[in-house]
Amino acid sequence: MVIRAGVITLSDRSSRGEYEDKSGPAIQKGLASLDMDWVRTLILPDDEALIAKTLREWCDQGDMDLILTTGGTGPAPRDRTPEATRAVLDLEIPGIPEAMRYATSDRVPTSVLTRAAAGVRGSTVVINLPGSPKAVRENIEVLLPILEHLVAKVKGDPGECGSV
Repeated sequence: MVIRAGVITLSDRSSRGEYEDKSGPAIQKGLASLDMDWVRTLILPDDEALIAKTLREWCDQGDMDLILTTGGTGPAPRDRTPEATRAVLDLEIPGIPEAMRYATSDRVPTSVLTRAAAGVRGSTVVINLPGSPKAVRENIEVLLPILEHLVAKVKGDPGECGSV
């Protein structure tokens, strides 16, 4: 199964060209073992309205199965990615960020501070990842075993979930 995907990096500094985006490329590298078609990538500032607008547009265009965001999930004042994401979702899948926090908290106690969201708009899965390349790599390990099944289910696959 080919997963058509996009990556949005949320960072004020990267969007101004002051800091090289390493997390977006880390997502693509981390998912290299899957059959991915990277439809588009983008770097945006930490602007809740702009993030929500972009997510709506990308999901509603219908050319992506999956959108992964990186950055803006912490407790800092400008970290508004989860709020922007939840505002556009048709349904939330709280187990994904819960699993990511659980899987990383023994090695990185501050991972419990992430407020990431995950869910579906239309037929597109949206998942927030933290902003550091290391955290991206650790969280991708959680996503790898479930992404193909998740995308298939959202697309209407009638197969049993327990058979995965």
